[in-house]
Amino acid sequence: MDRILIDGREKSCGAVVFTETDGAIRYLIVRGTSGNYSFPKGHIEAGEDEFETAAREIFEETGLRPAFLDGFRMTEAYRVKNGRMKDVVYFLARFGGEPVAPPADEIPEYGLWPFEEAYAKLPRESAKAILRAADEYLNGLKDGERTFLKIE
Repeated sequence: MDRILIDGREKSCGAVVFTETDGAIRYLIVRGTSGNYSFPKGHIEAGEDEFETAAREIFEETGLRPAFLDGFRMTEAYRVKNGRMKDVVYFLARFGGEPVAPPADEIPEYGLWPFEEAYAKLPRESAKAILRAADEYLNGLKDGERTFLKIE
């Protein structure tokens, strides 16, 4: 499938996906076939908005349908192998502990790690900054202040 370009740039959407177990936040980090660790994400398709793309890509890469936390949106920009710039929009999404089921041909490895370990897996400083912002955002909220949006 052809990639949709916006002003000559590729655009993807995804999320910092997390779960809470025993009172601790664990972040889902995936390793694609390129060998790099990242958050679940993928290219926007014709007719999709950013949330729809993020929800579809998370499901395709992990088998999860997480709830998106309202009020968190960050972007990352970097140059891809073909020399084109790529913009990635990230949201924050929680899942309740259901099994992660990535397709092995697309996601050969994944893990649920506490902040420090997830941070160490990410290769780009911009991705580390997004994880840090997500962690600070989550730790700054009380449980009653979290509003989730379910994207079907």
